Amino acid sequence: MSDEDDTITVQGTVAAGFEGVREEFAAVLAEDHTEPGGQLAVHHHGRLVVDLWAGDGITGDSLPAVYSSTKGAAHLVVALLVQDGVLDLDRTVASYWPEFAAEGKGELTVRELVSHRSGVIWADGGLSVAELADDRATAARLAGQRPYWKPGAEAGYHALVIGALTGEVVRRATGRSIQELFEERVRAPYGLDFHLGLPEALEPRYVSIRPAVPTAEQAAEAEANPVDPEGLMALAFGWTSNPPVDLVAFANDRAVRALGQASAGGVASARGLSGMYAAVISEVDGRAPLLKPETLAEVGRVRWTGTDLVTGEPDHFALGFEASPVHYPSLGEGAFGHSGAAGSEAFADPVHGVAYGYTRRRFAFPGGAAPENVRLAAAVIRAVERVPA
Repeated sequence: MSDEDDTITVQGTVAAGFEGVREEFAAVLAEDHTEPGGQLAVHHHGRLVVDLWAGDGITGDSLPAVYSSTKGAAHLVVALLVQDGVLDLDRTVASYWPEFAAEGKGELTVRELVSHRSGVIWADGGLSVAELADDRATAARLAGQRPYWKPGAEAGYHALVIGALTGEVVRRATGRSIQELFEERVRAPYGLDFHLGLPEALEPRYVSIRPAVPTAEQAAEAEANPVDPEGLMALAFGWTSNPPVDLVAFANDRAVRALGQASAGGVASARGLSGMYAAVISEVDGRAPLLKPETLAEVGRVRWTGTDLVTGEPDHFALGFEASPVHYPSLGEGAFGHSGAAGSEAFADPVHGVAYGYTRRRFAFPGGAAPENVRLAAAVIRAVERVPA
């Protein structure tokens, strides 16, 4: 099926009752002043009910970079290990990783680390893209790093390093990497197109990320309100390094994709994003949900409130995941997931039985979850509330 307007063709299918989601997807792409292109997938109670795509070079099987939506996969591994009793959230990080105790970090708990409260958002002297691509190399640099605030006292987005930090705890506790455990316990069993380490054989399906094209108004606003070049945001996103980290080039670097950097190096289709969250909360292919109800309650609960020292936003981190209702008020209490810099979004809404995945090929401006996700998520929930459970 396809819907056409003057500029775009939407391809794919929707289940009965979800036609409004297709219409909303077509509308937001048609309104995009840049070259539009992306994918949208939704599962309802484990069944794929929305599978749409549009844009130059985009198919339903395309694998764009999803940036920080990768953090959802990484912290699903953490949640599974907590559920198994392998990781204890209230033990100190240093009890697993002794070297991390340096520079006053010895009392930080795993729960605080995963909630972006360590203060270790970057390394003095910067990190190269080659170091960033390799989580173990990043962790080695950060073990002795002085924190940028008192550990545990505040929260701030660890944009490019949280996966390396939590990944080192996982490695010390299990002898395995987050990438290996994700492949073994999540990706392979469900056949998901969500890769923390894209195999060479799948490279032809990768679609390169393109930079944002701001409107004149957006450009003027950005110029009038520049990011402090010496502030914590510039630090956390690598803009103070020499050379500064270029997020578009970062995702398009084969080494980043091959190693599956656990903070922002994942590659996925919208089906892969949605499929992962469907497996987390729903029965899929006869398999019980990956997370038990008590674990779901843990991963979706925000335990600290305040202002994020890096982004300046109200803190919205639960157990490594973002508390999704903060940005999407249509969602049920306890919904959780993670957005990505180019505009991707993925979440689970246990109340409505919904799993959602969205990708973009071109960066939304200025970055982070693309604003159209608010409309798309609302359209999904409207559809769900009208169809039988």
